[in-house]
Amino acid sequence: MTNKPTTPDLEFLQRALEVAKQAARDAETVIQSYYQQNSLETEVKGDQTPVTVADKEAELVIRKILSEHFPEHGIYGEEFGQSDRPDSDYLWLIDPIDGTKSFVRQYPFFSTQIALMYQGELVLGVSNAPVFGEMAWATKGGGAFLNDEPISVAAEWSAHSSCVSTGNIQSLLDNNWHRLGQLLKKFSKIRGYGDFYHYHLLASGKIDLCVESDVNILDIAALTVIVREAGGVVTELNGDPINLATQSILAGTKITHAMGLESLNE
Repeated sequence: MTNKPTTPDLEFLQRALEVAKQAARDAETVIQSYYQQNSLETEVKGDQTPVTVADKEAELVIRKILSEHFPEHGIYGEEFGQSDRPDSDYLWLIDPIDGTKSFVRQYPFFSTQIALMYQGELVLGVSNAPVFGEMAWATKGGGAFLNDEPISVAAEWSAHSSCVSTGNIQSLLDNNWHRLGQLLKKFSKIRGYGDFYHYHLLASGKIDLCVESDVNILDIAALTVIVREAGGVVTELNGDPINLATQSILAGTKITHAMGLESLNE
């Protein structure tokens, strides 16, 4: 019996990356056709998050492209759930419009997130923000890129110019607000860029730490790969590894991530 490789080969990852980027671009065409339509109908799902026809159509476009190229792979999407391939080593993770609330209210903090897991490990990520004109991507061992330019997290820590950004932190405020406050005081600037954007900034060396307590894996799977390949460290707030059940995230440089773990888990 032949043992399965622990990581897909680079040639496969490059091919998968090109497919994922094309899927993101095709979804962008759908999304742009609906963006800033005042008559756009919105439903509210059981978790009180909105969904629009743009979310659903964009996901269907992505699923079609991925299925055509990789019919043996599993797919798990925000709007249509998980496909019937539970035994596949490969699982695509899709959030067609991460930031639907922003999309509906017509401001540009939304993106398309596409990631690939192999045997439970994230190995590829594409994050496309059409209104920002930013597409970031990464493959395991292949580095991270933003609009074709290689990117990396900040090489040094400078307290006087440091910046921490928070996203969704409702449960952190409810359960651990004092420790969060102690962490925020260590930085010169506190921002709330949120969504895809603060991870793009972190991976590009422009801010130093991202903190979120209320996410799901589809929000941050692709961004996890991108930040890691840019030289960063990404875990849950308590230091546990990112997985399909993840609900929190701490992402930073080696220095700032360690600071965050210490402050939030004393």
